[in-house]
Amino acid sequence: MHIDLDFKNRHVVVFGGTTGINFGIAEAFAAQGANVTVVSRREENVAAATEKLRVHGHGVHGACADVRDFDSVGRALAESVAAYGPIDVLVSGAAGNFFAQAKNMSSNGFKAVIDIDLLGTFHVMRQAHEHLRKPGAAVINITAPQSTIPMRYQSHACAAKAGVDQLTRVLALEWGTDGIRINAISPGPIDGTEGVKRLMAQSDAEREQATNMVPLQRLGTLEDIANLALFLASPYGSYISGAVIPCDGGGALESVKPVLEATGRLAEAQARST
Repeated sequence: MHIDLDFKNRHVVVFGGTTGINFGIAEAFAAQGANVTVVSRREENVAAATEKLRVHGHGVHGACADVRDFDSVGRALAESVAAYGPIDVLVSGAAGNFFAQAKNMSSNGFKAVIDIDLLGTFHVMRQAHEHLRKPGAAVINITAPQSTIPMRYQSHACAAKAGVDQLTRVLALEWGTDGIRINAISPGPIDGTEGVKRLMAQSDAEREQATNMVPLQRLGTLEDIANLALFLASPYGSYISGAVIPCDGGGALESVKPVLEATGRLAEAQARST
């Protein structure tokens, strides 16, 4: 069976698209012929990502914006549309996190994650609406297992990502009449990301232990997430909207939750000893 995922001359915008999972998504669309805009807070990350994406030979644009700043997001989107026209695919993937029990967390700490993950997602989607191709645009939010699985030391991320899931579902209802599809991907442990390097795979023993906790007995890859994004944005996903889809090897409850909670306990112990 041959599946054609051709995005030639399509315009794809990826917020947070300069590193990790989001860069993997941006690169996959560039490899399939898309004109790609990546947006990030840090100029050096934007410069490095755009240089890598240009090897695919299609249009590449980079913009700096902080998703917490509504006007900054609007300016970045206006720049991208001026370069490549209406947005065919929008990916919102900026995120922030740290470990803390709720009783030890400051209001500002809780707010910081809400502002990046949830408010930032709203800013990206709200500012993008006027620029999305109607009908035909596909929006993909990057959520996390914390949205549905309660985890100690993650009250802020659990609340923020649950909000991202519901925002995805509500806007799928509201924007469906414009011909816009909105879905979310919930990645599990993905190799090659900073999170896995720091939390799961600092040694061969840790990597083996983490791999054994995944039902499919392997860590995910950047390509696993990118391939799902390509499918959701393609005509093959044309009747999928309002879905939150795990891509976690069969069970983030068994793989992600134990590692994050163990790391949270260690972080708290280290904080008490200093």
